[in-house]
Amino acid sequence: MKWEQLPLGPLQTNCYVLYNDAKEAVIFDPGGDAHQLIEWLDSRSLKPAAILLTHAHFDHIGAVDEIREAYKIDVYLHESEKDWLETPEKNGSARFLGDPSITARQADYQIKEEGQLTIGSFSFSTLHTPGHSPGSVSFYHPESETVFSGDVLFSGSIGRTDLPGGDHQELLQSIHNKLLDLPETVTAACGHGPVTTIGAEMDSNPFLHGF
Repeated sequence: MKWEQLPLGPLQTNCYVLYNDAKEAVIFDPGGDAHQLIEWLDSRSLKPAAILLTHAHFDHIGAVDEIREAYKIDVYLHESEKDWLETPEKNGSARFLGDPSITARQADYQIKEEGQLTIGSFSFSTLHTPGHSPGSVSFYHPESETVFSGDVLFSGSIGRTDLPGGDHQELLQSIHNKLLDLPETVTAACGHGPVTTIGAEMDSNPFLHGF
């Protein structure tokens, strides 16, 4: 299993593509620039099986509909944000972008509880990690020792909590109770900026000390 980080969209949000030797792939958070992402996938003959959304803020969803139509695949999102894709006031695009805002059709599958999620040959542990947003989900992929954590945890920082549904204390609890419980060698594939490891953030992230 391999994955690649592709900054896309208005805020250069990290989209990740996880793929195997059989050229099957799963896409996390296609934030925009759909044509660029399609060109990248097709140039490697990858066959996407699904889109997994860590949450539904506008900078993570800009290319959702174009990608799902191009490859006829399903979209997964936590049920707490089931109407955010189609609501600019909830996904933040009305506030930050104005007109035109960013929308997408509702997800095909709503994640209702934590547990195993299997898509083709890919298997994830879904961790509900709210705080940045109510429906934030981190997808832990043991085979590649990676957790695709969206905007929950960053290298040396944590997600913002001043957006609708954000809660600073809840975010810290999510990080400590869910993410920091993973092996220290696990890579945290963050929604913005460089990747990091769970161990590195345990050791040096100033936001996590004294909790």
